[in-house]
Amino acid sequence: MNIAKTTTTGRWLQAAFGTAALLAGLALTGCAAPKASVSTTVLPFDQAVANVTDGLMAQTSGFAGFASKRSLVLDPMVDVGSGQQTVATQTLQRRVAERMRTQHDTAEILPFQKENLDKASYLLTGTLARTQRSPTTPGPIQIKLALTDVRSGKVVAQASGLARDEGIDNTPLAYDQDSPVLAQDQVIDGYVRTTATGPGQPADAYYLQRLTAAPVITEATALYNAGRYQEALAQYNAANATPAGDQLRVLSGIYLTSVKLDRTADAEQAFAKIVSYGIANKQLGVKFLFNPGSTVFWSDPKVSGAYDMWLRQLAGLSTAANVCMDIVGHTSHTGTAALNDSLSLQRADFIRQKLTAQSAPLEKRTRADGKGFRENIIGTGTDNTVDALDRRVEFKIVACPA
Repeated sequence: MNIAKTTTTGRWLQAAFGTAALLAGLALTGCAAPKASVSTTVLPFDQAVANVTDGLMAQTSGFAGFASKRSLVLDPMVDVGSGQQTVATQTLQRRVAERMRTQHDTAEILPFQKENLDKASYLLTGTLARTQRSPTTPGPIQIKLALTDVRSGKVVAQASGLARDEGIDNTPLAYDQDSPVLAQDQVIDGYVRTTATGPGQPADAYYLQRLTAAPVITEATALYNAGRYQEALAQYNAANATPAGDQLRVLSGIYLTSVKLDRTADAEQAFAKIVSYGIANKQLGVKFLFNPGSTVFWSDPKVSGAYDMWLRQLAGLSTAANVCMDIVGHTSHTGTAALNDSLSLQRADFIRQKLTAQSAPLEKRTRADGKGFRENIIGTGTDNTVDALDRRVEFKIVACPA
C-alpha cells in the first residue's frame, strides 16, 4: 500500500506530525514529560483496573490541556498475545470508561466514530496480557493503558498494573472466534506498541497512519458480532475501499460475512486475498482445527467444511508467488510435551502433504515443523474456542535452499 498518496489519512498525518514540535511544548506545563505509572502489586481485577486508570489520569494533572474537560476516543482494547477482542478486553474497556466517568471529570469519552476521531483531543488505548511465572505456570494479567495526543502523535500518559488471573473470561468475541486466521498484523502490533509507549514518545506511526479506518472497522465488527452480516459486509467493504483499510482484519471480515451470507465465490476470493496478504507479509497463521489427539480435521463440517478451499488457495498462491515455506504445527496445552511435539509435527506434515498433492513444486519448497505447545498464544489447555489459536498451523515464508 502506498501511504504517500495525498489522501484524508495523509492530510491528517501532515497536520498531526507537522505541528508535533509546537504542540508537544504546549501539551505540558513543564519541560519534561510525566513518568509512566507502574504498579507491581497484584490486585483483584476491578481494583487493578481502577488503579491503572487513576495512575494514567494522575499524569494529566499538569497538562494545560486538561485544565478543562477534554474529549477522548477509545479504540477498542485488545489481548496482546492474540490481537483479539475478548470478553475480558471488553470488560476492561467498560471498567476503564466507568472509572473515568465517575472519578475523572476532566475527561469525556466520545463514541469511537469518524466524526469524533476528527474532533477529539486524545486517543485512549488499552491491552491485556497473560504473563508466565514459569513455562508451565501462568502469572498475573498485565493491564496497560496509554493516552495519545491525536494532534502531536505523541503518547502523553501511560500506566500499567497487574491483576489476578481469577474469573478472567478469555473467550473471543464472535468475529475473533470465527476468523480463519490469526488476525494480528502490523496495525494490531502498532496498537500494542503504542499502549506500551512511555510519555513524551511518539505513538506507533504505522498504527496512526491507519487510524482513520478504525472507526469503520469497529462498527463493522460490532455488526458482525450482533449477527447483522449484510450491514457488516457493507462497512468492511467501505473500509477496504480506503488506503487505510488495507488490513488483515478487514479482509477477514469480508471473508466471514461472505460465508455467513452464503456467497461462496466471494468468500473464496476474500480468502485468496488473506493468503496473498500473508505471503506479502511473510507469515500467516491459519486455524485448522483437528479432532483431539489426531490428524483428522474437526468433524463438524460447519468448522472444517471450508478447509479444502483454504488448502487450494494456499497451494495455488504460494506456488504462483514462487516462495518457500515452513509449515509449523501447534497444539493446545493438554498432555505431555513429547506427545504434543510429535502431534504438532504430524499435523504440519499432514497439511504439507495436502498442499503438495495439489502442487508438486511445493514438495521441494516446503518443510514441516512442530512446536507442540511451546509457542502457545492462549495457553489455557481448554481445547475449545478459547484456545483455538493454539491449534493453528503457521505458514512462514523462508529463503529457498540454494
